[in-house]
Amino acid sequence: MYSIQNIVEYYDELFPVTTAQKRFYDELVKNYPDPVKILSLECGTGVFESILAREGFDVTGIESHADLLHAANMRKRNQLMSIRFFQMDYLDMSRFLGKSFYNIVSILDDRIMMIYDEMLLQKFFQDVRSLMTEGGSFVVSLPNFDIMQKGIPMQQLPTRASLRASLFTELWRQEDGMCFIKQNLETGNGKVLPVTEDERAYPLGSTQFKELAEKAGFSSIELFADFDKNPFTGQEDGLVALLRA
Repeated sequence: MYSIQNIVEYYDELFPVTTAQKRFYDELVKNYPDPVKILSLECGTGVFESILAREGFDVTGIESHADLLHAANMRKRNQLMSIRFFQMDYLDMSRFLGKSFYNIVSILDDRIMMIYDEMLLQKFFQDVRSLMTEGGSFVVSLPNFDIMQKGIPMQQLPTRASLRASLFTELWRQEDGMCFIKQNLETGNGKVLPVTEDERAYPLGSTQFKELAEKAGFSSIELFADFDKNPFTGQEDGLVALLRA
């Protein structure tokens, strides 16, 4: 069960667009002709997408949660920007979006872990590849599940915190291997609000990530510890992947 309305007010500060992230994309867009066509999957409140559109890029964002999508559309005040947002699930994107169209596709802010099944992940990678131009780039940021201990029923993922709120995420693993996510938001006055309760998730490790990418036909796979492109050693809290079609 999702209670996304509880996080909308705090979303931008809990998932901030960093200087390193902007610099990462500034380098990436130089590889493609204007206007660079960018697709953002599970785009949240659309703050990063709006930044990219203001820089002159053609931006499409899809989001499965209506409350987040509403916030993204409220941000879209300048009609001169080439940006649009759709409520759409990742399972439907290959049916409704243009094939071989996007130069850059992204799924950020750990949202890929909510694709809860290995077969769905394989389809997801294949669908992303089909939407990309030749030589296109696919950017993914996710928790580093390599450092999580096996056989422990509950593990805490890194907490996201701002001056006004903290987001606590727990990964629960059943005996059959199925995993679920529980997220609670704690506000500055100590109030605890549910965000995600018993929703299935998939702890995608770096080795399996590369295997799925290779099966989907990506020709190049680079793994970094962060958007500064520091080397990924397997011991960091997070993982940033850059895949090339």
